[in-house]
Amino acid sequence: MNPITHRPLSAITVAGIIFREERFLLVKELIDGQIKLNQPAGHVEPGESLIEAVKREVLEETQHHFHPEALLGVYHHNPATGHRIMRVAIIGSVDPSPDLSLPLDATIQSIEWLTKEEISARQADLRSPFVLRCIEDFQQGQCFDLAALHSLTGIKT
Repeated sequence: MNPITHRPLSAITVAGIIFREERFLLVKELIDGQIKLNQPAGHVEPGESLIEAVKREVLEETQHHFHPEALLGVYHHNPATGHRIMRVAIIGSVDPSPDLSLPLDATIQSIEWLTKEEISARQADLRSPFVLRCIEDFQQGQCFDLAALHSLTGIKT
């Protein structure tokens, strides 16, 4: 664990890729004092499967219940120094209306439905290059069966 940021040097994250009516669901979040755009995404908690994690993250960040449908891909950033990230992007849909009885994560400023063109025009505001790459892969039709994701959560080794 890095004592300065209190974040692990290596992280597994999940992201929900949600597309409806020619728009992608993104969150506007406050990260290190800056407003950034991202897919609803976050860290996989101990004991959680990837599917459980993406459902939780989408719900916490958008108030929408997420329904996983396919695996978009696994994205990996492994710099020589600094934080290493593996992002598992999962395509899915959300209920038409948010569950307003649930609070949003404290860092979330708003949710936005944006076209790919609007997102491309705001590249400087994106949390990471993963955001646009996932959208491009989605638009190219990339997807894999969720059965490719195996969880050994709860299995003693």
